[in-house]
Amino acid sequence: MVGASFLFATMGVCVKFASAHYHPGEIVFYRGLVGALMLGGLARWRGSSLRTPVPAMHFWRSAVGVASLVLWFYAIGGLPLATAMTLNYMSSVWMALFLIGGSVMMGSARVDGRLVAAVLVGFVGVALVLRPTIDDRQLWYGLAGLLSGMLAALAYLQVTALGRAGEPEARIVFYFSLGGMAAGAVTMLWTGASAHVAFAPLWLVAVGVLATAAQMLMTRAYAIGRTLSNASLQYLGIAYAFVYGVLLFGDPVTLSALAGMALIVAAGLGATLLRARSVPRDAQGATPES
Repeated sequence: MVGASFLFATMGVCVKFASAHYHPGEIVFYRGLVGALMLGGLARWRGSSLRTPVPAMHFWRSAVGVASLVLWFYAIGGLPLATAMTLNYMSSVWMALFLIGGSVMMGSARVDGRLVAAVLVGFVGVALVLRPTIDDRQLWYGLAGLLSGMLAALAYLQVTALGRAGEPEARIVFYFSLGGMAAGAVTMLWTGASAHVAFAPLWLVAVGVLATAAQMLMTRAYAIGRTLSNASLQYLGIAYAFVYGVLLFGDPVTLSALAGMALIVAAGLGATLLRARSVPRDAQGATPES
């Protein structure tokens, strides 16, 4: 999980550099292309099949996941790297909110007040994180990052459903990569394809390789490790991104943003702990961007 978090943060750096030359949809397309080639080659080497009995489930999982990915890459292009990473990592808080909403809709007699508190703490953290970035130029990037986390939470629930249907993780990620290719190709018909200049294509290849390697490491971590431990180590990605942002991009260091990140991490860990106590283990293996 430590390695996966580092690779995801490094991927964010590559996305930020690539954003200077390509639209978010183009980055998603090439990220999906590289991922599909890597996983297709891995399946062939292992002699495993990529044929699926539940194509409709993969379609909806890919649609939601790719939308989250596009929004996240858009946010990375316009926000400090650690801010964009933190907003995407709000997914645990969103999942807690979905659980509360589900309990209310099902007429549950009692909603866990601790879960409500975790959600409220998370959104206070969001307010603190976005406070230094809310201006005419960055407002939409912040909202995109926030929405990417919400959609990521929905995608995780769909990944859980696919796992219960017997789909292996590599197959889920493979079809997600195909979905990214398809969505990216459609956006390129609208925005046009950017010209490849100098070493810019290397950033695209790096995004795909790093994302796919990180997903495989994270999937392995959730398969053999404890959910809460994995969730705790996952938030190292924010720390890595913060260091990258300060050293490479000159991102500002503000007490407000640091306090907000700390609250979001605390809320996410609290929500994960409460879910781990109430949800069976096989429903907990959702992994970011997988």
